[in-house]
Order: sequence, then C-alpha cells, then structure tokens
Amino acid sequence: MSAAWLARQWQCRGWVSNALLPLAAITRLIVARKRRAFAQGRRVAHWPGVPVVVIGNIYVGGTGKTPAVIATVEALRARGWRPGVVSRGYGVTIGPAARVAQGTPDAAQVGDEPALIARVTGAPIAVHPRRVLAAQALRERYPDIDVIVSDDGLQHLALARDVEIVIQDERGVGNGRVLPAGPLREPPERLREVDAIVSNCSGAAVAASAPSSAPLPSSGAAPTSTGGPHHLDMRLESSEAVRLIDGQRRPLTDFAAPALGPIAAAAGIGKPERFFATLTRAGIPLAQSLSLPDHHDFKASPFGGLSADTILITEKDAIKCAHLQDPRLWSVPVAAQLSDPAFFDWLSRTLAARRDARLACGARPGNGS
Repeated sequence: MSAAWLARQWQCRGWVSNALLPLAAITRLIVARKRRAFAQGRRVAHWPGVPVVVIGNIYVGGTGKTPAVIATVEALRARGWRPGVVSRGYGVTIGPAARVAQGTPDAAQVGDEPALIARVTGAPIAVHPRRVLAAQALRERYPDIDVIVSDDGLQHLALARDVEIVIQDERGVGNGRVLPAGPLREPPERLREVDAIVSNCSGAAVAASAPSSAPLPSSGAAPTSTGGPHHLDMRLESSEAVRLIDGQRRPLTDFAAPALGPIAAAAGIGKPERFFATLTRAGIPLAQSLSLPDHHDFKASPFGGLSADTILITEKDAIKCAHLQDPRLWSVPVAAQLSDPAFFDWLSRTLAARRDARLACGARPGNGS
C-alpha cells in the first residue's frame, strides 16, 4: 500500500479504518497506561532545572514543527532568554550518549532538522532518542542556557515540560482515530490539555483542530487552566532563494520570469505538496515537481531526471545537498508568521511564571514536580 493511499484512508472512516479499530484500541490502551503511570507517580518525569517548551503534534508525520521551533527560539532570545534545543535526531544512529553541537553541525551526525535549527538560529542543540539525556547533555555543555525548546517529543513524557504547543496542518485530526485506524499518535482529546494549538495554514484550509465535542476558544482567548488551549494560525513565508553552489541570493519573485527557463521543485519533507503550493502562489511556473520521502538522505542525486535550468528545494533538504555541486539547486528558506503577535510575549511570561513556581516548590534538575 502507498503512503498516499493510506493518507486518504486516514481522512475518512471507511472499511479500512473500521477493520483496524481493534488494533487502534490497543494503541489507546498503551497511551492511557503510559500517561496514567506518570500521573500517579509510578514513572517520574525529569525536569532539567530550566523551563521546557515542547513543540510537537499528535498527527503522525510532518505538520510544520521545524519552522515553529525556529520562530520560538528566535522570539525567546529577543525577549532575553538563552535558549537551547533538544531533538530526537531522526534517521541518525546516536549511541548511548547525546550529541551536542552548535553552529553548522553535519546533518549526518545530528539529523536534518536539528542541523537546520542550529544553522538558522545559532542556538546549541542536543540530540538523543531519550530527550532527558539530550537535555542533561545540553545543560552540561552550555550551563548558561535558561530555557529548552524540544523539537517534537509531545509523547516523550519522561521529559517534564512547562508549556506544550501542538502544530497541526490542514489535515486537522484526520478521521479522529489513533494508529493504525487513523493518523493520530494520541486520541484527539489530548488537544484539550495542551497550552496552544498552532494551525499551519500554508496549505489548504485547516480542518477542525479538536473533536466537535470540545470546540476551541477563539484566537483572542488566552490559555487558562479551564478555558482550553490558545488557538492561532501560522503561515510560512518565503521572500528569497539561495543558490547552494555559491550562496548567491535572489528575490523569489525573480523566478517567476520566463527568461529563467524551465523551473522544477523538489522536496523531501512531510508534505512536499505544501512546498510546491507555496512556490505556485508566488507566481513561479513549475515545469516539474519531485516528491521525495521525508528525511531523504541525498547521498546520491535524485535530480538527474529533472530537465530544468533551475531546481528549487527546501532549506531542510538543502543542508544535505551541498556535496552534489549542482548549480541548478536553489534553497528557499521559509519563516513562520503567527496570527497573534502577542503570543510569544505570553509564552515568555508563562515560562517564567511556571519556572518560578517549580523553584518555589523545591524542584531541582531530575525532579519533575
């Protein structure tokens, strides 16, 4: 079965989804037992001694978390924080110890998304499947860090968190069912417990972000313990492209000119169609488009079959393509723009307040209280 076919099944409650409901019941049971173990203290969440904001999702696959992480890191730094980032390091074999880096780490060593976050923000990063180990290694190497942003990890409950932000896209919660009957890692009711839900509107119109029995507050509503999560929109905006071979920069509007010849686009991200739609909205005529698997390694060039003078690729893919030395490749950076300009002010205040509350209760690194 193809990924596209499965994705279509996950948007409806047809016979395939219905047939998988017994397995989905097992998923629900496993998720509930895990959460109950932490809630009852049989398993302890470890707090790294500084506030933690987790940016994740309940929908399997990519929804736009990386641009949101970058925007959060930059916004917190602008408000006086010294952020660091932890991530799983998807697709990379890490070993027993976390890998810590800053500046321009090799994507083959830390993963494509952490490498991109490090390069764009300059923030130190640490990667390990056990995010507690990543957070500990990050603080040991960079003790001046005073806030940690977790790239994904909403379900990694061993790392205590102070704020949870969910990123979703136009697929919403799909058919509202957990794996494998649906696309969700956790039941949709989980969305009622997070602090904020950010809808990535870079694709089509966003579907409902919560079950109909639990409508979300309007975008202007502040998150509270009783009022549900804050709900806001995010758009990914692009203004320029950068040629990989020499770093030349050009406005993205230049690529709409017919004189440039045939233009192709390629993307190895969670939803390549979102990148192609962004280029089309910018007026760029695409002669060809190439969809690649998320986290494609680019050890060998996949671009040989593209008969184009220019190939536009995502920034995430670009960090793994420099060795190809293909003069046709141009990276298109994106920046996340939020519908609520006061959101990051709220985030900064909330992190400070929740940190102070933990410390007042005697919390120390390793103590998730």
